[in-house]
Amino acid sequence: MQRKNVKLNYIFNAAYQVLLLVTPLLTAPYLSRVLEPDGVGTASYVESIVAYFTLFATMGISTYGQREISYVQDDMEKRSLVFWNTKVLGFCTSAAATLVYVAFALLQKERSTLYLILTLNLVAVFFDITWFFQGLEEFGKTVTRNAAFKILQIAYIFLFVKTKEDLPLYVLGVGLFTALGNLSLWAYLPRYIKRIDFRQLHPFRDIRVVWSLFIPTIAIQIYTVLDKTMIGVITDSSFENGYYEQAIKISRMLLSLVTALGTVMVPRVGNLFGKDEIGEVRRLMYRSYRFVWFLGIPLCFGVIMAAGNFVPWFFGPGYDKVVPLLQVLSFLILAIGINNVTGVQYFIPTKRQNLFTLTVIIGACTNFTLNMILIHYYQSIGAAVASVAAETIIAVVQLVIVRKELFPRKVLSEGIHYYIAGGVMVLVLWPICRRLSPSILHTAMIVACGAATYFLMLLVERDEFFLSNVKNILRRLHLCR
Repeated sequence: MQRKNVKLNYIFNAAYQVLLLVTPLLTAPYLSRVLEPDGVGTASYVESIVAYFTLFATMGISTYGQREISYVQDDMEKRSLVFWNTKVLGFCTSAAATLVYVAFALLQKERSTLYLILTLNLVAVFFDITWFFQGLEEFGKTVTRNAAFKILQIAYIFLFVKTKEDLPLYVLGVGLFTALGNLSLWAYLPRYIKRIDFRQLHPFRDIRVVWSLFIPTIAIQIYTVLDKTMIGVITDSSFENGYYEQAIKISRMLLSLVTALGTVMVPRVGNLFGKDEIGEVRRLMYRSYRFVWFLGIPLCFGVIMAAGNFVPWFFGPGYDKVVPLLQVLSFLILAIGINNVTGVQYFIPTKRQNLFTLTVIIGACTNFTLNMILIHYYQSIGAAVASVAAETIIAVVQLVIVRKELFPRKVLSEGIHYYIAGGVMVLVLWPICRRLSPSILHTAMIVACGAATYFLMLLVERDEFFLSNVKNILRRLHLCR
């Protein structure tokens, strides 16, 4: 197969990750007013419970499948065998998780209708083969195929969700269109795999490897899903979960722009590692760290400065607490960005998932402990602080582990120009944000002013990474004329 373009794949995958989050973002101003904070919080809490079952349905299969496909990109026979071994295992785990979940949903005295509707989330997992195309570095397929279903989902929400009583219809739309999007990808498969002798299948042969990839996935859920569950249990407030849901939604949408590169780099690093090109692997890692600093710092600092202007007009009245939540959670962009490079882009494709597991478990334990303390006193803000602390600890521990391979000093020095540019951006925006009242126009002005200041500083500093990408863009525009 032809070697794929990493930059192009990043664009496709960034679009895909944003696409997964842009639907709730586009509909958030509408839903925040229709469903109100407690309705949003109820949906968030129920979905957090369902997420545990989808976790066991997927296990570590998606990560394993993407990695294994990346090793055999150029061999149709081998990749066909890997696909069916992986997918048959996925069918088994998804079916088992679905049966247990349906039994759980039927036993619920409250919100049983919502729980049953969300069975569609498990159906979506059953048909998911996104990992296959990611392993092949064919990210354009997943983006274009799912885009239509996301547009339909947006239209559905505006057409059918009119009052707080329509919460079940909202949950139905989210699950249904996700499942249909995953199912539609199967139409591409005949071009990439062929029929095999089913006597060759051994889906449970690598179950230990899958399990080793599943353990960090479990731990990651501690601070991505359990936060919402613990807020609901400890505070007994749908409102607190509603505030947290809206803030985490915005921060994770921005984070997806940074971590999208990780999904692209895993198959590329896996392919290079399989060819023993360690020097090239190391070079790519340093470029990835620089990318995180380059994009993560303005996003993080920009959210902190713009949150007070953005939240009131975007979410409407009653969401004032989202402002400090969003400011705290903005630091996840940097923390997760860095540990995504070390953990996901480096440990997993180089078959050191045990080290990744160790660091994630440390972070999960930290998050759970801090949640127990901080949520009790500070509610949703306590959960936000706990998440940032956990992710930061993971990033630090991972850099300590790889200190002889990827030098931490060099990782930090890759961001020196961006720290300076980000600091100047904050100084420029501080008086501007204090004078402007909340409105769409004023938020746009803050964003434009911040971006102009940041990139102007990079020009002054003559940052090589920034200038080289600007030159590439200009060259492409010139060729398109």
